[in-house]
Amino acid sequence: MSVLLCFATALMLFVLLLSYRKRHLQVARTMVYMMATASCYALGYAFEILGSSLSGVKLALQFEYLGIPFVSAFWLLLVIQFTGLATAYRKWITVLLFLIPTTTFLLHLTNGWHHLIYEAYILNPNDTVPLYNTIKGPWYSVHGVYNYTILLLGILLFIPMYLRALPIVRKQILLLILGAAAPMLFNIGYMFSTVIDFTPLGFAVSGVVYAWGIFRFGLLRLTPLAYAKMFDTVRDGVVLLDYENQIVNYNRAAEEVFPELAQTKSIPAFGKDVLTASPELVQRIAATDFQDERFPLQLLLGARQMYYICSLTYIYDTGTTPIGKMLMFSDITELKENEERLHEKSQRLSQLNAFKDKLFTVMAHDIRDPIALLVSLTELLGEEPTDTDIASAEVFQEIRRQVRGTFHLVDNLLDWYRSQNGEVAFRPLAWNLQQVVRQALSLAGARAAMKNIQISELIDEKLTVNADKEMLDLIFRNLLSNAIKYTDIDGKIEVSASIEHNEVTVSVSDNGSGIDEDTARLLRHDELFFKEPGFASREDGGDMRFGLVLTREFLRMHGGSLRFESSAGQGTTFRFTLPGSVSSGGTSESEGMVVKAIEGHLN
Repeated sequence: MSVLLCFATALMLFVLLLSYRKRHLQVARTMVYMMATASCYALGYAFEILGSSLSGVKLALQFEYLGIPFVSAFWLLLVIQFTGLATAYRKWITVLLFLIPTTTFLLHLTNGWHHLIYEAYILNPNDTVPLYNTIKGPWYSVHGVYNYTILLLGILLFIPMYLRALPIVRKQILLLILGAAAPMLFNIGYMFSTVIDFTPLGFAVSGVVYAWGIFRFGLLRLTPLAYAKMFDTVRDGVVLLDYENQIVNYNRAAEEVFPELAQTKSIPAFGKDVLTASPELVQRIAATDFQDERFPLQLLLGARQMYYICSLTYIYDTGTTPIGKMLMFSDITELKENEERLHEKSQRLSQLNAFKDKLFTVMAHDIRDPIALLVSLTELLGEEPTDTDIASAEVFQEIRRQVRGTFHLVDNLLDWYRSQNGEVAFRPLAWNLQQVVRQALSLAGARAAMKNIQISELIDEKLTVNADKEMLDLIFRNLLSNAIKYTDIDGKIEVSASIEHNEVTVSVSDNGSGIDEDTARLLRHDELFFKEPGFASREDGGDMRFGLVLTREFLRMHGGSLRFESSAGQGTTFRFTLPGSVSSGGTSESEGMVVKAIEGHLN
């Protein structure tokens, strides 16, 4: 018997050690105290059995009573901490809980004066265990009733928590109940036999159960209160239902989605009786196809329309039988509202875009045509300038130059807009390059003649390019316009072409003022609009820049590229490539001017 009690003590000390390793948890510290007092009970009883005299038995009882009065109190305190009850009154409950155990300990310590615990010690005539039988006093009965009351109260506190708890928590609760029930059952046997007290052996069973719970189920790792807080702090609403579609648990976020949950008097309750505001949801919950699903849900909470994504997930036991469902609500109201705001902004942008289209239409008809007429009139009036009023003539020439520049800018702007808006159709066909260039030269000849500029064309008559005719005309118009603009009086412009590997390279060269380094750097960027000091005269370069940007965009559509070479004061050469070919009979190569200086690419 003593060996068994020592073994029981060793088991309880082992559980004490395991609990001590988790001593940062309040519930683990309480387990340490409970196992320590139970160890005193078991070890003291082992010495009592081995006692050979009355004084030895009394000394062993004194050691036993370091634990006997307090074991049950510590167990109930463990239950209170484990369940998270009465947090605000925990200190007062602890004081009241240990009032009777402390009194019992002190009364046993002074039992020789009043005999309230043990009235007498009677020698066993049969010389068997135990050596002395005890006659219990009145306070011993108080102590017994108190212990049984505490044990029953702890079990009753566990019952409602067990019904609401998660499966892993339920296993922990069962282990704690079993650990408390084993000593109680052994003690009940002692009350009936009054020979040998096997209660300490019951604590050995408790030690085995608790050790198994710590290793197997994470006992003392997370209390149900911690699980409950974790459940409540989930931002999404969660509702747990059993196999009969009864709501068995829910978190605070679910109450915000369905305020009627908080008004339900008793849980569990049937979902169809609680979620009456959403019959579609009740219908989905009642479905028995055993398939998880996600679906949208709209609810009107107060004056605000709320949007949710619901997930209905089946919960299974260790097999394939569903034992319940979990319904989760993810609030996407802000996403929906942002989506609606974006939709409104998109409609607003569409309206602004439509207004922009109308604005360009007005520019095309009501602005371009009058400017074109002004250009024609200034050209006619300026053919024979008079010398009677030199100041007026200079003013007139400036007006003519500004009107012409504005016309080209508007023309390029409209062409660019049509290309960006998809109104320019890209229809590449085979065109004789020489004929296209001569047509462009005929249109630019009048402006070149005014500055006595000589334009030469050195293009083989058999060269053919695959290009869109309108875009090709615009490319030549812009390059020739810039060449004429920045070439001095009596200057020269040359247009030449060569072919290599089905790629035609066209060059437009002039001996004008050239491009300075700052402007060349700007031309290599992709910005569309700027008005910076331009070529040699530094009067303006905005329309030149815009025309080249448009030229570059059209060449990209053809799969070609645009590059330039320039030297300030010596001239500029623009080269661009287009897919092309040469008809049978060969080609004569034309000599072209090569000007080496700054080289840049407009990709």
